Amino acid sequence: MSVPVHSIHPSARIGDSCKIGWYAVIHEAAVIGDGAEIGDHVVIGPGTCLGQGVRIGPGSMIGRQPSANARMKRKPVVLPPLQVGAGTSIGANVVLYAGSEISEDVFIADHASIRENVRIGHRSVIGRAVTIELNTVIGARVVVQTAAYITGDMTIEDDVFIGPRVSTSNDKYMGKRPYAYQGATIRRGAAIGNNATLLPGIEIGEEAIIGGGAVVSRSVPNRQVWVGNPARLLRPATQEKGEST
Repeated sequence: MSVPVHSIHPSARIGDSCKIGWYAVIHEAAVIGDGAEIGDHVVIGPGTCLGQGVRIGPGSMIGRQPSANARMKRKPVVLPPLQVGAGTSIGANVVLYAGSEISEDVFIADHASIRENVRIGHRSVIGRAVTIELNTVIGARVVVQTAAYITGDMTIEDDVFIGPRVSTSNDKYMGKRPYAYQGATIRRGAAIGNNATLLPGIEIGEEAIIGGGAVVSRSVPNRQVWVGNPARLLRPATQEKGEST
């Protein structure tokens, strides 16, 4: 049986019982925990730290440093290494940037992109083709479904549900005048329906529900259901008792 061909820098530390696929590249000072599985053509950036039992699908770039051009307002700096907690599963063709922290037992599906200075709490699920921009904090047990766009400078608290193709923004004037970037704040237990749009700087209250397709331009109080464009109060939210997580 042939041995997979890969490139591992001499300063990298590889734990026991790891599986490393064909043509994987592990850069200097990377740390790979015991029992990790690194797929074919995966690139692990310098200093990246992967916890015990982390699994990475083929073609992913883990621990990338950011870049920019002259037009971009936020200029990149060299960031500390990416940290990925034990038991986290990362799909195929995922890009995770340096400077971020992914907690334990997180699931990140294929084609997701997570920028720098992002924090994701334990047991959260990041769906297929989700984009999470820089300087965003995501709590524990959060679900972000397929192709949702999470803008920079957001806060998403524990146990939030975000449906497919939800869109968020952090620049009220779309670059036409100065504005301190600020995405939405989504409080604990809130749920955002498919294709909803959240405008900059608003707050979605605890256990509030935003209906599918709603455009939310102002803050929503705790435990209310809002629908429509522009979004408006429909009724108080009734607390649903589902399976605990």
